[in-house]
Amino acid sequence: MGEVVRLGFNRKQAARRAKQVRAAANRLAFGRSKAERKLVDARADKARRELDACRIETGEDQ
Repeated sequence: MGEVVRLGFNRKQAARRAKQVRAAANRLAFGRSKAERKLVDARADKARRELDACRIETGEDQ
């Protein structure tokens, strides 16, 4: 006789593997720690402030 195949078990295992693959892709796409997010935000804020500091005032209201 052949091996007993538990279809429900195999289906659940396949679903778990698919979920793990999707989770790994999401970690690459969206996974940043809180410190990394704060660092990126701080750098962007500093760049914006430096750019605004270099703005030339024309004296005209626009």
